[in-house]
Amino acid sequence: STLVRVIASQLEADNGAGTMPRGSRLGYIAQEAPGGDATPFETVLAADTERAALMVESESCTDPHRLAEVHDRLIAIEAHSAPSRAARILVGLGFDEAAQHRPLESFSGGWRMRVALAALLFSQPDLLLLDEPTNHLDLEAVLWLEDFLRSYPATILLVSHERDFLNNVVDHILHLSGGKLTLYPGGYDAFERQR
Repeated sequence: STLVRVIASQLEADNGAGTMPRGSRLGYIAQEAPGGDATPFETVLAADTERAALMVESESCTDPHRLAEVHDRLIAIEAHSAPSRAARILVGLGFDEAAQHRPLESFSGGWRMRVALAALLFSQPDLLLLDEPTNHLDLEAVLWLEDFLRSYPATILLVSHERDFLNNVVDHILHLSGGKLTLYPGGYDAFERQR
């Protein structure tokens, strides 16, 4: 967990520095659950900040050349499918149609953390940092998350104490011991045998 927090710039490293490739997007869930009048659906859609900014610009832009660029980018990022993708992620994490449109303030902290997880998954960062992502999930949502993460198109750095979850999701284990990192192929059971 500490290493993930250092990578996410939530903690300062005692020594050394880390860098991300230019233009890369890092995604991490903050400890505070989202709140307020926004709905889970609105919160998840807003997580794709590029899409949100382009949608606003497309409505106010008067330069035809810039407007064409905006529309080309919206097509490239498949902005038209964003609402259905957001709803699919929310359903997977246990939000039915009605719940997706209730104010966040009407949910418990655990359910609001599910919204934060949904927003993070929706934003599709290049490096997805997950620290105990199953903490607020029931079995059905955990199984959905396993399936979602197995097909995630970028890199995931995951911390979990759930052996089955690790076996079902990861393809490498990075072991940190005595200041040294060792990479083992396979899930947790394979790591344990190799180590």
